[in-house]
Amino acid sequence: MSAIVRFRPELGAWLVAGLDEGRGPAALVETMIAERMTPAVAQAIVDAFVNARRADQPVPVDAIAIDEGAPVFLREPSLLERGRGRTARVHTGDGVVRVLARGDGPHLTLLGDLMTPAECRRLIDLARPRLQPSQVVDPQSGANVTASYRNSSGMFFRLEETPFIAQLDRRLSAVMNQPLDHGEGLQVLRYGEGGATAPHFDYLLPTNAANQRSIARSGQRVSTLLVYLNEVEGGGETVFPHAGFSVTAQLGNGIYFESSNSLGQLDRQSFHAGRPVTRGEKWVVTKWMRQRRFVPAGAE
Repeated sequence: MSAIVRFRPELGAWLVAGLDEGRGPAALVETMIAERMTPAVAQAIVDAFVNARRADQPVPVDAIAIDEGAPVFLREPSLLERGRGRTARVHTGDGVVRVLARGDGPHLTLLGDLMTPAECRRLIDLARPRLQPSQVVDPQSGANVTASYRNSSGMFFRLEETPFIAQLDRRLSAVMNQPLDHGEGLQVLRYGEGGATAPHFDYLLPTNAANQRSIARSGQRVSTLLVYLNEVEGGGETVFPHAGFSVTAQLGNGIYFESSNSLGQLDRQSFHAGRPVTRGEKWVVTKWMRQRRFVPAGAE
């Protein structure tokens, strides 16, 4: 069932001007909430304007329809930017990472110089002997199963497993603007020709006991940072269908995105996939952040 939410045309003009000036949707929502608008309504209105502009359609004039049965995701300011603003560079303690592009639905940031070519090669060499066919958690049973939609091999490092891994853990945690102990261990994946990942979410669906226990121990996954460890000869792009955003794999670059907010709402806009590798191979490393200290299964 839909409800009609009406607003003054002056608000619409203000939103159009703000978007034209480059203000992010999250900042516009914050301003509207500060003016005593209900957060869900503010988010729904801004989303309607952003989606209309993306689709090259007329923006709403004085009303929108909201599905009362579906809670509106409240898009808060990006975790990446809290306390540091929308900087062009992120200082990590052992270097500087460049911000190349941003998006706000979901929060997406394309980053450059996350790792040097030598670090990428070293990480691949450490991971290669430990690769196993990639598995995923079955959403119903909670069991680890080999997935037909993920044609890859992979492995996990323990958090700070070696001094080199610890250096990478600290750097990526600094980039993500989260405590080191909120991070899961680094996961390295290799995709051969034809290797791809079907569209999916990184957050944990509480549909089975294993995920429920993991969320109880460490909270939900809040953000992901994926770093490309080699130059892919063909294909292998990371795509966000709902955002109309595609990232080409480039050595040492990466893509950051957020999956949930402080209210525990899950961002369905974070739906993403890996396109098939058409030539060569693709190596990536992923860091996931949780709401609180990450406690692996069996380590309680």
